[in-house]
Amino acid sequence: MEAQAKDSQVRVDVWLWAVRIYKTRSLATAACRAGHVRVNGERAKPAQALKVGDEVRVRTDRERILTVAGILRKRAGAPAAAAALIDSSPPIPPREETAAPVLRTRGAGRPTKRERRDLERLRGH
Repeated sequence: MEAQAKDSQVRVDVWLWAVRIYKTRSLATAACRAGHVRVNGERAKPAQALKVGDEVRVRTDRERILTVAGILRKRAGAPAAAAALIDSSPPIPPREETAAPVLRTRGAGRPTKRERRDLERLRGH
């Protein structure tokens, strides 16, 4: 009975590495230790066991909300990794349009105080 229960669970850092959220297992472990990973609302330690149906929140460059749909212990190809999770993350916000950088002629020296104020106003400072 215990062997069957063990087969249906996996360490959270191993799973995050196997489904390609982190490039290496040590990065996944470091993220867990730093508090960037939550399982079912609780801060996760690297060795915490995951099972199918658990919700995993990962903070990388953005907040990702993942539901465990399959158990993986080894790093798998992209289709297998995608099948092992359900991604409920909010969509990536569109990039804001930024003003074109102001180019100064080469050798023109430092901008004047008036030009600096204009640049700050343009950049929204």
